[in-house]
Amino acid sequence: MATSGRLLAMAAAVLAMALGSRALAEPDVYEGVKEAPGIVTGISKFPAGQAVYEANCAACHEVGVGRAPFRSILSHYSPEAIRKALTTGSMRAQGAALSEQDKVEVAQYITNRSFGSTSAAAEPLMCEGQAAQFDMAQTPAWTNWGIDNGGAHYVPADKAGLDAEAAETLKVKWAFGFPNANRARSQPALGAGALFVGSHDGTVYALDRETGCARWTFEGSAEVRTGIVLDGWEAGDETASPRVYFGEWSGNVYALDAKSGKQLWKVRADDHPAAVITGTPSLHGDTLYVPVSSLEEASAAAPDYECCSFRGSIVAYDVATGEEKWRTWMVGEPEQTGTTTAGVRTLGPSGVAVWTAPLIDAARGQLYVTTGDNYTNPTNELSDAIVALDLKTGAINWHFQATEGDAWNVSCVTPTAENCPEDAGPDFDFGAAPLLAKGSDGRDYVMAGQKSGIAYAVDPDTGELRWQHRAGRGGMSGGIHFGMAASKGRLFIPVSDLPDGQPSDFPLSPGIYAVDVATGNRLWSAPAPNPCEGRPGCVTGYGASIMATEDLVIAGSDDGFLRILDAGSGKLVAEFDTAREFDAVGGAKARGGAISGSGGAVLERGQLIVSSGYGFVSKMPGNLLLVLEAE
Repeated sequence: MATSGRLLAMAAAVLAMALGSRALAEPDVYEGVKEAPGIVTGISKFPAGQAVYEANCAACHEVGVGRAPFRSILSHYSPEAIRKALTTGSMRAQGAALSEQDKVEVAQYITNRSFGSTSAAAEPLMCEGQAAQFDMAQTPAWTNWGIDNGGAHYVPADKAGLDAEAAETLKVKWAFGFPNANRARSQPALGAGALFVGSHDGTVYALDRETGCARWTFEGSAEVRTGIVLDGWEAGDETASPRVYFGEWSGNVYALDAKSGKQLWKVRADDHPAAVITGTPSLHGDTLYVPVSSLEEASAAAPDYECCSFRGSIVAYDVATGEEKWRTWMVGEPEQTGTTTAGVRTLGPSGVAVWTAPLIDAARGQLYVTTGDNYTNPTNELSDAIVALDLKTGAINWHFQATEGDAWNVSCVTPTAENCPEDAGPDFDFGAAPLLAKGSDGRDYVMAGQKSGIAYAVDPDTGELRWQHRAGRGGMSGGIHFGMAASKGRLFIPVSDLPDGQPSDFPLSPGIYAVDVATGNRLWSAPAPNPCEGRPGCVTGYGASIMATEDLVIAGSDDGFLRILDAGSGKLVAEFDTAREFDAVGGAKARGGAISGSGGAVLERGQLIVSSGYGFVSKMPGNLLLVLEAE
């Protein structure tokens, strides 16, 4: 069992980080904000909600335990959005223990607003005339989350339309503000003159790329964290009926008609109550490959929770019908392993969630996924691993395990630690998807970055380790978090390196690092600048997925800046501050914040499209989708 000293040290470190960052909320968001962003004092006008909060929520949200956002972050929500999160969204596992009235009361207390007091969200400006038409001559810029066939977030020069000289003249073409949102993290799909993107409140939009007006909207049941996947078609085929695919936070997977937004099918990827979809599905032929993750790691914080029973998996679906073709579990059936001191059963093995987009390797008939940790003992060999599966059957061809014995859940950073595994691991999930790239030696390498701060390269045929490179200190809050990029034999590694209170012999190293794909040797370093003075809630480092062209590396930062670096040297070419207010399409206002998560920035035909705002784990919130073009 983790020692109480370790737990207190971790909690103290998180609280110290909070104190250092001061209040994250705007001064007028609610009354009583003190030095620590999660701590609010004073008499509440919602005492019933305060009682629910203190009994069920405060232990995590007052000090930012695990991935719990501080209450100042939650205050940016409407009470309706808080209730939705507790009912169908990211907190539904915790909300299951509350009555409907409890959910209403605690939502009002957290936001200091009554239900019905929030202004109705501005309707998006709907397209008319030519802007409403889909141009089938414009085939999709890419299909899957990884953008190129190797998943390397690489855009060749003829499709990028942006060089270093032009990058210095980038200006806003249009801005879009997601209603009822405090984060923007869904990577858009581009095709037919449209931009398809999901949002925090569960709405999916088809926006005109020239003006930002909406061609259609679709309302799902929960937050869309995944990117949008778009079918291909023959250029100019007006009879084509492409689909868009995505997953949502409640564990559902959808297919919509890309021209109308009409729902074609919907399936729940896993019946476990804590199951979520956060990694973008991947499309190949007539099959959609869906990664399944969960929130049960956080559910374990409750001392009376029977921990743990979730099993991560990859599911293959028929794209036309949503019918399941095969499923591969990443961990075996859990069995009772004992009881806690509170008399609650413990279960294992469990966990091995798949947080990331699968990578398709058509030439080898394989797909690659990266996995998370076990939640309980016993651990298994597929946790914290790169795993290769057969595309047709789901059979596991090989695996490479980066960290053995990593059993961890959020109970480990709570005072009681009832559900914390004995000899708890470091929580070194893979949050970043794998990529496949060729080195200067002509060989292919599968590479993945881990929360440990280490990047690994393995043989795609055998899984044998070829090299590893430590770029950051790493930790629970992520070293390499959401996605690397590669071009011309170089791997570009973004490092966030938020402090997590754990001892380490490696310094915090937020920044961008380039290594040689063939050897893993360091080519250059670009430490993160620190523009955070005077920016409430600002932290440094690169928590978002990044992308590359032949000559540029494009990276959004947790400090709200979009930075463009020279791919050969790491020298800063240009930067753009997104953590401010913008005039948005339709006359509304939008505000950016931290650029984090798997959305990041994408580039095609001279348009640089940035998602900004990450009201999660106490980073700067925002609701901005920004389209930039060079003058």
